[in-house]
Amino acid sequence: MTSTTLTPALLDAMNAYWRAANYLAVGQIYLCNNPLLKRPLALADIKRMLLGHWGTAPGQNFIYVHLNRVIKKYDLNMIYVCGPGHGGAVVVGNTYLEGSYSEVYPDISQDEQGLQKLFLQFSFPGGIPSHASPECPGSIHEGGELGYSLSHAFGAVFDNPELVVACVIGDGEAETGPLATAWHSNKFLNPISDGAVLPILHLNGYKIANPTILARIAPDELDQLLRGYGWTPYYVEGHEPALMHEAMATTLDSVIEQIQTIQQEARRDGHFTRPRWPLIVLRSPKGWTGPAIVDGKQIEGTSRAHQVPISDPAAHPGHLQLLEDWLRSYRPEELFDAQGRLMPELAALAPQGERRMGANPHANGGLLLRDLQMPDFRDYAVEVATPGIRGIGDTRVVGPFLRDVARMNRVQRNFRCFGPDETLSNGLGALFEATDRQWEASIKPGDEFLAADGRVLDSMLSEHQCEGWLEGYLLTGRHGLFNCYEAFIHIVDSMFNQHAKWLKVTAQLPWRKKIASLNYLLASHVWRQDHNGFTHQDPGFIDVVVNKKASVVRVYFPPDANCLLSVMDHCLRSRHYVNVMVAGKHPAPQWLTMDAAVAHCSAGIGVWSWAGNEPSHAQVNPAQGSPDPDVVMACCGDVPTLETLAAVSILRAQLPDLIIRVVNVVDLMKLQPENEHPHGLSDLDFDALFTTDKPVIFAFHAYPWLIHRLTYRRTNHGNIHVRGYKEEGTITTPFDMTVLNDLDRFHLVIDTIDRLPQTGAQGAAVKQRLQDKLIEHKQYIDRYGEDMPDIRNWTWGAQP
Repeated sequence: MTSTTLTPALLDAMNAYWRAANYLAVGQIYLCNNPLLKRPLALADIKRMLLGHWGTAPGQNFIYVHLNRVIKKYDLNMIYVCGPGHGGAVVVGNTYLEGSYSEVYPDISQDEQGLQKLFLQFSFPGGIPSHASPECPGSIHEGGELGYSLSHAFGAVFDNPELVVACVIGDGEAETGPLATAWHSNKFLNPISDGAVLPILHLNGYKIANPTILARIAPDELDQLLRGYGWTPYYVEGHEPALMHEAMATTLDSVIEQIQTIQQEARRDGHFTRPRWPLIVLRSPKGWTGPAIVDGKQIEGTSRAHQVPISDPAAHPGHLQLLEDWLRSYRPEELFDAQGRLMPELAALAPQGERRMGANPHANGGLLLRDLQMPDFRDYAVEVATPGIRGIGDTRVVGPFLRDVARMNRVQRNFRCFGPDETLSNGLGALFEATDRQWEASIKPGDEFLAADGRVLDSMLSEHQCEGWLEGYLLTGRHGLFNCYEAFIHIVDSMFNQHAKWLKVTAQLPWRKKIASLNYLLASHVWRQDHNGFTHQDPGFIDVVVNKKASVVRVYFPPDANCLLSVMDHCLRSRHYVNVMVAGKHPAPQWLTMDAAVAHCSAGIGVWSWAGNEPSHAQVNPAQGSPDPDVVMACCGDVPTLETLAAVSILRAQLPDLIIRVVNVVDLMKLQPENEHPHGLSDLDFDALFTTDKPVIFAFHAYPWLIHRLTYRRTNHGNIHVRGYKEEGTITTPFDMTVLNDLDRFHLVIDTIDRLPQTGAQGAAVKQRLQDKLIEHKQYIDRYGEDMPDIRNWTWGAQP
């Protein structure tokens, strides 16, 4: 018990606190009654279904009690990211011990009754999940999926100079691709303006059924790996509690002081060379302090400790006594008084107020969220004297708007743009007129837009890191935008899923305050991959998005730059959503004035009366009423809008007797019924747009079946004919991409004629001419490598 960092009394107290946390972890997995073992354990005290993960818990509890000590000693502003989030009993138990859990949930009181409820609710119907979930105070990291803890931790400390994030990384988690890449995040941390991340790599040797790689490689190989990533590793290894407590305390003091020295020197001098931040490697037995042997098989220190080490006592004679012996080994009578309260001398070990990791406001980011300073997006409008004028590319118009958002919020440092090396490629280069990329590695002559204090994080070609950084940034009360190639946003499908689930759950927790929305701008989209070809063509991310709860997701397809400006302004101001915006970066027609764009985007869907030829109200005989159109030409997306209007120009010129209505969709969720999505149209409003019995030729940006999925309950669904991407494409011309997928103007006209028998011989003649035109198109691009002049030079209002 001789100690150099810890006095014997403090060591004993910390060990007792650790025993209390371990006791709570076991109790949460097993007990529904008799929480303090005031009588011998009975089968009626055991849950019928035993669910949870014990193996990671004792090591994480050990870490938590030691973090509490350094928080108090150094007055740290610290939060805890639980990488092995399946050990949810850790964060629940420790926030209960420090008191923050009962403050959020008064029913889970600091007494025997509250302790019984704490145990019963864990992984129990109507209770809480067994992982580090949104329901737990202090958590910003959804523990349902491994691999994102370190990127979340770094996102949390960007622009938070006083914050330290202790990020526990499981050795199984460390094998995932995102985590393996996240070690490089230290090349993006500015010790002047950012906080610090303290990674704690918890090597307990096993995953659910197999050894872990980093625990099995030679120590010098592990050391070389971590130093090669740019870290300074410190090692705490063993299993004897007193020695481990002293080693951990000494090591934590060293690394906290090293972090503070790095920051103080950089902030004092105003410059720095990239530091080698400290990292702790904790090597402890899996299931430490748990049962050593059960049914003749070793448990502690093996993968058998991963989940529930002692199985159903009702079906296994002798297990009940094993469980009672295990629980009593923590000596709960020394930890809790007769009323079930943690002993005062142990409770005093926890920090106070907001210094408790469960009560830190950074872990409830909505408390800290401040509105962005925003320029007036109307000031960036494209002048549209007549519909169809040529534009420079929609994202290139929104770029200056984002530049000024970054510029106006530079002082309060609460807005960043993220992307995997694609900000310039996606047409947002204007951002670099206001800021650089944040970059702490070496800079060579000729490098562009790299600086230690940049506001753009796109210098790492990893969608995982950009997503994780942005999520951590949002979850701690800031705003941001993720720009990405449309096809490769799929890389973060699963991360999006987890964040959307977080938003859904936290929206139902009154103590969780709303955070800024997760905003995606998807450019370099499927219809303009002239040189990249088939590999870069996939608009299916939105299919994944619309699977989530309607209360969380929004999907926008602005047809031109003014609409994109309006949508972007709306999304950056919004709260607690996932907003997906899909827009082009190539020169394209501009359709609406800014006033018209604002009105159209506010409605989300509408008739473009100037594009169709329905009679105006002044032309309608009141006695007869307004006739339905012969066909509705609907479009959603910039290229589908272009091809639809080109098709309408052909129909109006060559079949002038047809009455055509043009409907443009900006907000995709308008197509759903109002009882399925808050943006959805009522059946009455939907029918007013799309009629109840007329053909609807719908040109859609993405996979056509999504439109059918959203509209299958509508009266006229049987007449909705959708053209969209159907996995056809290669290195070809822009127009040929639409031809290959039957989305082009010629196919849209042919589709219309096929559904309007009244066009008769005149329609048949037009159809034949267009089929000949498709042959001419193919021959032309095969010979010249570009689209025909009448395609390239087409404008609205020109004779087709």
